[in-house]
Amino acid sequence: MDGAMIPIIAIVGGLIIGGAGLFGWVHTTRMKIKHGYPLENMWGMPIHPRTDQDSQERLKLLTQENAQLRAELGSIKDRLGNVERIVTDSGYALTQEIETLRAVPNQPKETAR
Repeated sequence: MDGAMIPIIAIVGGLIIGGAGLFGWVHTTRMKIKHGYPLENMWGMPIHPRTDQDSQERLKLLTQENAQLRAELGSIKDRLGNVERIVTDSGYALTQEIETLRAVPNQPKETAR
């Protein structure tokens, strides 16, 4: 190797190491965002979103709506459990068969001539 190649190799190596570091930082930040971890500033301190009156009110409304939806979901689960119990009950099948027979109209018997 001649003396002109060493600076070029050093520059290329530095660019590769810098690019790998940048890629790692971007990937780590992306994974933190994806999984809900707080982002950090240069000194490792978490970056918290600013809270103003509008965002606090919106959070309060969303929390209330979430509680209402959870209560509604709980009542729907209870109702579904009752329906499943009724449908799987052996008496229900018998009742269905009786109702099916009642729904068939009476067909007149043919009279002999």
